[in-house]
Amino acid sequence: MLIVLKLLGSIALLIYGMKVMSEALQKMAGPQLRHLLGAMTTNRFSGVATGALVTVAVQSSAATTVMTVSFVNAALLTLSQAISVIMGANIGTTMSAWIMSAGFSFNIANLVWPAFLIGIVIIQIGKHRYIGDFLFGLSFLLFALGMLKQTGVEMDLASKPEVVNFFSSFDSSSYWTILLFLLIGTVLTCIAQSSAALMAITMVLCSTGAITIFQGIALVMGENIGTTLTANLAALSANTQARRAAMAHLLFNVFGVVWVLILFYPFVRTVCRIVGIDPSSDSVDPARLTFALAAFHTGFNVINTALLIGFIPQMEKLVCRIIKPRMSEEEDEFRLQYIRGGIMKTPEISVLQAQKEIVVFGEKMGKMHQMVVELTSAAEDQFSKLFDRIEKFEEQSDKMENEIGRYLGDVGDAHLSDDTKEKIRRMLRQIGELESVGDSFFNMARILRRKKENKIAFTASQDAAVAQMLSLVGNALEQMNRVLSGRRDDYSYSDSETIENSINSLRNTLKQQNIDNLDNRVYGYDNGTVFNDLIGECEKTGDYVMNVVEARLGAARNGIRFRGVQIDTDAKRVTVDREDVLFTKTEYEMLKFFLENPDRVFTREELLGAAWPEGVVVSERTVDVNITHIRKKIGQYASHLITKPGFGYCFQSEI
Repeated sequence: MLIVLKLLGSIALLIYGMKVMSEALQKMAGPQLRHLLGAMTTNRFSGVATGALVTVAVQSSAATTVMTVSFVNAALLTLSQAISVIMGANIGTTMSAWIMSAGFSFNIANLVWPAFLIGIVIIQIGKHRYIGDFLFGLSFLLFALGMLKQTGVEMDLASKPEVVNFFSSFDSSSYWTILLFLLIGTVLTCIAQSSAALMAITMVLCSTGAITIFQGIALVMGENIGTTLTANLAALSANTQARRAAMAHLLFNVFGVVWVLILFYPFVRTVCRIVGIDPSSDSVDPARLTFALAAFHTGFNVINTALLIGFIPQMEKLVCRIIKPRMSEEEDEFRLQYIRGGIMKTPEISVLQAQKEIVVFGEKMGKMHQMVVELTSAAEDQFSKLFDRIEKFEEQSDKMENEIGRYLGDVGDAHLSDDTKEKIRRMLRQIGELESVGDSFFNMARILRRKKENKIAFTASQDAAVAQMLSLVGNALEQMNRVLSGRRDDYSYSDSETIENSINSLRNTLKQQNIDNLDNRVYGYDNGTVFNDLIGECEKTGDYVMNVVEARLGAARNGIRFRGVQIDTDAKRVTVDREDVLFTKTEYEMLKFFLENPDRVFTREELLGAAWPEGVVVSERTVDVNITHIRKKIGQYASHLITKPGFGYCFQSEI
C-alpha cells in the first residue's frame, strides 16, 4: 500500500510540477506568446515551427492547443493556421518525454535541492518571481521523476509472479493486445487529463520489466489520442471554427495511430535499433527502454506531421464537412460569442476572449442606439414592438456585464502578470460603463413613451434638435467601437473628446433655447420637461461612452485631460499620448493651472503666484524658461500654449 501511495503521490507531484512550470513560462512570455502565434503562422511550415517552439517554451501541448482553439474562437487565427500550430504542438510535446527518460537514466536528486533553494529565494525576493516559480515547478518535476524511479525499483514488478503472469497473459505479438493497450492508454489519459503523467507510468512499467516495449508503445499511442480530449472539451461550447480546430487535432492523431498500427512491428523494431536495444532480448537496459519510448514518441509525431503537412487544406475541408455550423440563434437572443466554458487553462489568453466579448457588447449598444432613433418617429403599430426590443436589449446588457464580469473574476483568481491584471481592471470598468449606456438608452425609450402617452407633440425645431443630438451620440458610439476593436496605440482621446465637447456644447445651447421657448410660451411646460429630459439623457450617454474610451485607452479617473495630455491629479503624474513624461513640481503646477483655465490669458505675475509658493522670490524670466520646458515636453500640443505679446500666456483649446 505504501508503494502504491508513493507511486500516486509521485505522479501528483509530476503533474503539479509540470503545471507550475507551464504557468510560470507562460507568464514570463506574456504577450510575446500571443504575438508569436499571430505573427509566425503566415504559412503551414512556420505554423508548425511556431506550435513546436511555443509548446517547448511552456512545456504543455494542452496549453498550446487550448490557446490555439481560443485564438480561432476569437477569430485571431484561421482554421488552416490553427491546424499547422497543433501539428507543431504535437512535436513540441515530445520534449517532455525526453526530460522524463533522462530522469530515469541517471540520479537527478542532486539537482533538486539547489533548484528548490534558488527558486524559493527568488520567490521571496519577488523581483523575478516568475523565474522562481519556474524553478519551483522544475524542482517538483525532478523530485517526482526521482521518486518514480525509486518507486519503480521498490515495486520490482518483474519479480512478482502475479504481475508477470498478468501481463504475460497478453501476447505482445498479437494485434489484439496492441489494440487493447492502445485503448487503455486513451481512456487513462482522458481520465487523468495529462499525457505526461501516463508517459511517466508507462516508463515505470517498461523500466521495471512489467510490460514489454511493444505494450509500452501501444500505451503511448493511446496517450496521443487521449490528449486530444483537452482541446475538444475546450471547444465544446465554442464557435464552429474552434470546434473544427479541436476536431482536426483528433483526426491528426488518429491518422497517425492508424498508419503506425499498419506498420507497427517493423516501425517499433526500427526505433529500437536506433536506440540500440533488441526488443526480443530478455535482458534490456531499463534506461534504454525509456529512451526508446521517447524516440518513438518523437518519431511518430515528426513523421505524422511530415505526411500530413501537405494536406492541411484537405483536412480543413474534412473537418468542415464533419462539423456543421449550428443553427443561428435569433439576433435578440442573449448569448456570449467568445467566452465559453472550458477555455480557462491559459488565463493570459482568456483576457483576449473577454476583450472580443466587450467589442460585441459595444456593437450591441450601437444597435440599441439605432432602435432609439427609430423610436422617435415610429408609427403607432411599431412603437410597442420597438420599445419591447429596447427593453430586451437593456436586460441583455445587464446579463453581459454580469457574465463578462464573472469570467474576468475567474481569470483574475489565477496568478497573472501585472500587465494582465491592469487590463482586467480596465475591462471591468469598460463593461460597467457600457451597461450604463444601455440603461441610458432605455431611459430615452421611457421618456419617448411618456411623450407618447401624454400626447405631447414636439415642434419641428425640437425634432431637429433631438435628431442632431442622437446623431452626435451615434458618432460617439461609432468612435468608441473603433477604439474597442482596434489597437490601443492607434487611437487617442482627441476624436472622442471632440465629439463629447460637441454634445456638451449642443446640450447647453438647447437647454438655454428651451428656457427661452418656455418663457415665450412657444410650447407648454410638459413639452419642455420631456424635451429637456431627453436632451439631458443624451448628454449622459455621451459621458458614459467617453468613460468607456478612457477605460480602454488607460486614462486616469481623477485628472485633467486635453486631447493626448493627461494629468493624474492623484498621482501628480503627466502623460502625453499615454507616455509618462517627467515634470518638475513647478512645471506640473503651471501646466495644471493652464488646463484648468483654458483660453484665459495670464500675466507672468499671475503665473508666478499660481506655480510658486508664497514668499519665494523668482523673476519673470523664470516663468519664460518654464514655459519653454513645458512646450518641449507636451510635444505636438505645444502650439496650444501661446504667447500674447504685452499680456502673458494662454493655453488655447482651439487653434
